[in-house]
Amino acid sequence: MKIDAIDMPYKALNEKIRALAANGTDTIELDHICGQKFIGDGLKGHVKIDIKGIPGNDLAVFMDGPEITVHGNGQDGIGNTMNAGKVVVHGNAGDVIGYAMRGGEIFVKGDVGYRVGIHMKAYAENIPIIVIGGGASDFFGEYMAGGIMVVLGIGKDGQFLGDYLGSGMHGGVIYIRGDVDDHLLGRDVIKSKLDPQDNVTLTKLVREYCALFGCSFDEVMSKPFIKLTPKSHRPYGNLYAK
Repeated sequence: MKIDAIDMPYKALNEKIRALAANGTDTIELDHICGQKFIGDGLKGHVKIDIKGIPGNDLAVFMDGPEITVHGNGQDGIGNTMNAGKVVVHGNAGDVIGYAMRGGEIFVKGDVGYRVGIHMKAYAENIPIIVIGGGASDFFGEYMAGGIMVVLGIGKDGQFLGDYLGSGMHGGVIYIRGDVDDHLLGRDVIKSKLDPQDNVTLTKLVREYCALFGCSFDEVMSKPFIKLTPKSHRPYGNLYAK
């Protein structure tokens, strides 16, 4: 099913998407998207949404299963509190991507903004994943409580991550292609080499990224990775009354 969204208000667009999904439509193509927000929010099931243009804030909020592909850039709040599903952005994306995300996958071909992965969390087999092909701004992985994030820095020279990396991190893991200067790290993280299980996890995610965006797996993996993990699962425990 194809929807021409030119000049369509976001509320009318989302009502139409929800109605189609509820009636069993498995593929929805959206043309001329220009800033309409909340696309895919709260949707369940296995519907695929293909977006031509630039969706507005809070794409895929609370989404639980669908797959969204954006043929353009994304804005802020993609995957906010997402439960399950997949978002693929063939461009750059904005701030707070994956806020409190608790499941599913987000792949961004290019760069992202501030506070990506903030408050990400995992439970049992629900492990949220964010893979960034370019670089990220400050506070990447802030207060991260679980999940996996990967930053590839493809096409970047020098540092491609901002300050306070992993600040307040108390769970999960961040994989970085290349290295990162120690002064950029939050005080709550440890930088170390990958172990065999890390290599298995990373190989799978990089293969998926390369398949989505048409890049060379061997070329990406030709550069070593480091990982960041939390020093403590309760970094601010001494601030609370005992």
